[in-house]
Amino acid sequence: MKRLLLIYVLASLVLFALFSVLSYGYGNGYVYIYWRDWQFQTGVLGLIGLFILISLLAQLTWLFGKRYFAREQRKKETILHFKDLHPYEQLGIVWLLEAAKDQQVFIERVYTQSGLLNHIIDAQFDYKNGDYETALQSLEKSAPMAFELAELQRIDIYLERQETQKALTHLEFLAQHQLSPWLTEIETAYQQRITALWGKLALQEPWLFLQTTQYGLLDAEHRDLWLQQLLIRFDQASVDDLAALQQRYLVLQDEIQTRPYSSKVLWLKLLARMPEMSLQHEDLALHLLQDQFDPEVFYLWFQQQLLKQIPDYAYVEQRIMQLEQRYTSVPMLSFAKWHIYVATQRQAEAEQLLTLYPDNILMSYLRIKSTLGDNPDLIRQLNLIFENDVNFLNFKI
Repeated sequence: MKRLLLIYVLASLVLFALFSVLSYGYGNGYVYIYWRDWQFQTGVLGLIGLFILISLLAQLTWLFGKRYFAREQRKKETILHFKDLHPYEQLGIVWLLEAAKDQQVFIERVYTQSGLLNHIIDAQFDYKNGDYETALQSLEKSAPMAFELAELQRIDIYLERQETQKALTHLEFLAQHQLSPWLTEIETAYQQRITALWGKLALQEPWLFLQTTQYGLLDAEHRDLWLQQLLIRFDQASVDDLAALQQRYLVLQDEIQTRPYSSKVLWLKLLARMPEMSLQHEDLALHLLQDQFDPEVFYLWFQQQLLKQIPDYAYVEQRIMQLEQRYTSVPMLSFAKWHIYVATQRQAEAEQLLTLYPDNILMSYLRIKSTLGDNPDLIRQLNLIFENDVNFLNFKI
């Protein structure tokens, strides 16, 4: 359609220019048409314009009419063989049935004539069949204009082969590469594919992902899964890995505080394992406690305060009192106050707290612990009993 209109526009310009030159010095002439009650008076250029308009309308009518009747006729036809369908209809059916693997020969035959995609399609089937080396060889033969598509497949192959360093290098390049003009109409799908590959790399090698020079490469789901993987593999981190993680948090600190609550809790757990980030850990914990009271978040903060070389009990008690004003009837806060009172030699107040919340497991733990007195062996066994409850806490205080 666009091509037809462009042809008519160009032809009209050429004809008007030609007759304008021929009419120079003689005028545009005069044309008078009278038919029944209709009269048409114009010059030669007007007559030419009328003929062009009538021709365009006739051709458009014929084109749309042909398409309409062909489509209606297609609905009435009886299809007996798959090969009787048009190629685009065959590809549509294969796509709808997700039967690309079963129809590999057919799809490869369709794209044999495509200089742009033939090697890309071959590589995709080789990849699906597990023949990664042949797939990479096919990608080397792909057309330069299909560079981005070839790179996406190449990265996927590297990830399957556990060659994550190569995958990282190519992903970093694509992230900075200007997209080819012919792909701009599907840029959203292209970016989604790159994001998915970043997510795959982050989960496969979470510490390697910290070497990226850009931020915001993961979607929300993969970002939280990546943080979980960092926690799981925290013992595998090198000194450089920990330094990179600390730097990542410091750069994104303000943005992290705007993320969903669950994502911030994951960062808090990571910060709790890095003593150098104690200030950031405290800031994030207090920020989370302003949103809602989470016993795990509070305990991480409280434990950090009491494990300091010289705990500031007055500051901790003040914070607990502020939280009590905000959140009423919370056994965890009484649990924390008991530790403060014992540490500051306020035994009477500590004993009074033990009468609260008779059915709460935390307060029951304290009642048993206070009864055992200063017997470290029995207290250690008590901790083991309570820590075996998955809903309970790991006691370090």
